[in-house]
Amino acid sequence: MTTGKLYTVSAPSGAGKTSLVKALVERSPNLQVSISYTTRPIRPGEKEGVNYFFVNRQQFESMRQAGAFLESAEVFGNYYGTAKASVEKMLATGLDVILEIDWQGAQQVNQLMPAAIAIFILPPSLATLRERLTNRGQDDEAVITRRMNEATSEMTHFHEADYLIINDRFEQALQEFQSILAGQGDELRLQQQQKRQRALIKELIPEYPGSN
Repeated sequence: MTTGKLYTVSAPSGAGKTSLVKALVERSPNLQVSISYTTRPIRPGEKEGVNYFFVNRQQFESMRQAGAFLESAEVFGNYYGTAKASVEKMLATGLDVILEIDWQGAQQVNQLMPAAIAIFILPPSLATLRERLTNRGQDDEAVITRRMNEATSEMTHFHEADYLIINDRFEQALQEFQSILAGQGDELRLQQQQKRQRALIKELIPEYPGSN
């Protein structure tokens, strides 16, 4: 049996990563999303074992010390981790697996599993990013400002990915995502996208060397 492929997808908060991954999995029968463990409180509408496995910090730390995580990171004061055994089991059955994780997690996965394919998603503008964060209706202005600052820091790591998607129009971004999974997304490879999206990268990350 052919072993499945492992993908990581990272993006700043508000770039639309979760919506894209959800739609991608719904349209891709052979693709499974790995459910992460987290110490953050469950939110309204979320379900245990569907959105996350919710554990306390002691449980999480015990798992990490036992080497149970393929990757783990602290984000906004909460811990997140991907169980190594569940990912390996899905890959062994021939399923492709996608990990919706931040850049720290993607780095860790790449170190342990170099064959993993890393995808990064950027918003089409800073204004759009702020609008999306505001329209969620979950955070006050202080939290949104903090998330915008965090986003700037997160976006500096886009160049560590293999592929880059700009989530401007949802359906187009989704089609580009699908083309990468089908092995047909050469124009979305990082080097090509850096050239094509130079003006956007300069706006989003003015201090990034390649944006000048």
